Amino acid sequence: MANKSKLGAEGGSRVVSFRLAEADRAAYLAKVQESGLSQSEFFRTCVLQNRTQVVARPKATVETKQVLYIVNKAGNNLNQLAHRTNLDHLVGKVDHHTYADILYQLDRIARYLKFTLAHVD
Repeated sequence: MANKSKLGAEGGSRVVSFRLAEADRAAYLAKVQESGLSQSEFFRTCVLQNRTQVVARPKATVETKQVLYIVNKAGNNLNQLAHRTNLDHLVGKVDHHTYADILYQLDRIARYLKFTLAHVD
């Protein structure tokens, strides 16, 4: 999903489409793939910023992809733990001290994962 700040205050609320001949479409898709951007990001970059040359993002290594996969899985599990802890706290199964301690630990893990991602490759 695109970052809302990239899409303005309204978000991605309007679709813009256009037609291309098959050969032009193939050339367009090749440029999109080479750029490493989504089709929407590529189009916005070219049209809205008047850029006709898009600098390609570096291709992720196999190791980077593996780290991203693991961090995404961990993030999903952390989110489930936080949600469950919050529900249990609301119904009185978890006292305030334990609740605060769990949230603190989850926050530390999240910060560590973000720090790690910033230093991959």
